[in-house]
Amino acid sequence: MALTTIGFDADDTLWHNERFFRLTQARFEEMLAGHAEPAHLHESLLAAEKRNVGAYGFGVKGFTLSMIETAIEVSEGRVPATVIGEILAAGREMLAHPIELLPAARRAVEALSGQFRLVLVTKGDLLDQERKLAQSGLGELFDAVEIVSDKHAETYARVFSRHGTGPAEAMMVGNSLKSDVLPMLEAGGWGVHVPHEMTWALEHAPRPEGHPRFAELTDLGGLEALITRIG
Repeated sequence: MALTTIGFDADDTLWHNERFFRLTQARFEEMLAGHAEPAHLHESLLAAEKRNVGAYGFGVKGFTLSMIETAIEVSEGRVPATVIGEILAAGREMLAHPIELLPAARRAVEALSGQFRLVLVTKGDLLDQERKLAQSGLGELFDAVEIVSDKHAETYARVFSRHGTGPAEAMMVGNSLKSDVLPMLEAGGWGVHVPHEMTWALEHAPRPEGHPRFAELTDLGGLEALITRIG
């Protein structure tokens, strides 16, 4: 079947995101240095994020709440209010950080715009994702934007049926095997993995070796040629 629709993930596919979480986590470890070792803080924070993602969702706000919860936990309730204030300030800084596009992101989207229906499919906080898309300057190149609470096969079936001709004639491009590739393959579409140097631990998953609709690129610069070969 010919491709009619191309979906793009946003964070760490079109623009940098995880690096800001890592920088904030390093600051968090400094704030709590008197209460726990960095390794213990890292494990505790990751456990809190995993525990809370169903309630808080993905993104900066959930991350900030998980940092506060972890600070209270590792300090046995003795964390000073000033540190809580610093954590909240760090979260606000993340929400205001300017967008930095990844190499070849603009070129790839511009090259495909007009040839295919382009859909941005991203998880995270609604206001923050809208802000980042507006700052990216890519918004007008997309035919549709879907900001979802999570990404499953049913999500892609719904999105690509609503904005295209169904998942069988669609491709999803992203840095997360767990969220962007595996559920899209399950829905019957193409899943293209573009690895990022930093990927959140909760997004790791095994590669679908041998799957006929799986492809992997070093960067978005090779996307147009891949689509030409498929078509």
